[in-house]
Amino acid sequence: MRFLANIAGQVGRQTIHFLVHLDRVVRLGVETLWWTAVAPFKGKAVRWRSAVEQMVRIGFDSIPIVCTISFFVGLIMAMQSAYQLQRFGATIFVADLVAVSIIRELGPLLTAIIIAGRSGSGIAAEIGTMKVSEEIDALRTMGLNPISFLVVPRTLAMVIVLPCLTLLADLVGIIGGYLIGVTTLDISTIRYYTQTANALVVKDLTTGLIKTVFFAIIIASVGSYQGFIVEGGAEGVGKSTTSSVVASIFLIIAADVFFTALFYSTF
Repeated sequence: MRFLANIAGQVGRQTIHFLVHLDRVVRLGVETLWWTAVAPFKGKAVRWRSAVEQMVRIGFDSIPIVCTISFFVGLIMAMQSAYQLQRFGATIFVADLVAVSIIRELGPLLTAIIIAGRSGSGIAAEIGTMKVSEEIDALRTMGLNPISFLVVPRTLAMVIVLPCLTLLADLVGIIGGYLIGVTTLDISTIRYYTQTANALVVKDLTTGLIKTVFFAIIIASVGSYQGFIVEGGAEGVGKSTTSSVVASIFLIIAADVFFTALFYSTF
């Protein structure tokens, strides 16, 4: 009985711990939404200059790594699919497979994971460092709301730049597949382009971009929340930074499963 009681107690503590964090995240999301969508109509302007600075840091500075990884993924997908399709003399369908898989899934998913690791962790580290150095308390003392001052610009920047990065990743990934098709599979440029265009529909692109908006909200929210709950100095900043990346990637994949089932369900 003691063993069962210990298990029940552990489950209960973890459940309460999860519910407390969930409540805080929801509160943070609601307050961020208010400062973004409602407060500007009440004379409290959004800090667009700070948002633009974050766009440069999150978006422009991430272009090289996003393009490089997307290009390599396009190459890998084309080579792997060609290995199987050559058995049936259907290598032309490499174009279909690469385009559809990258536009629907891999482009949005890989881009979000890269940004979660690169910029989501940065958000958590920045806000966490401000928390332990009492800069957030100083903002409140000066009459500035930390959500409006720190979270809103980062959230807006993330929501704006992540779809743009995803479009770029989609294009570069398809180019990677195209290079394999043209150089090793003897597919002409016109045939590859035509096959790719026939395989894609507008729904593929729009659903991918819709996903990225929610991925952006997840990354910004988790990073900001982990920054605000930092405790214990530099060690606490490191733990929260790691937790933000792990939680963001988990939630991104879970959201991807949900939206894929929603948009492409065959049930």
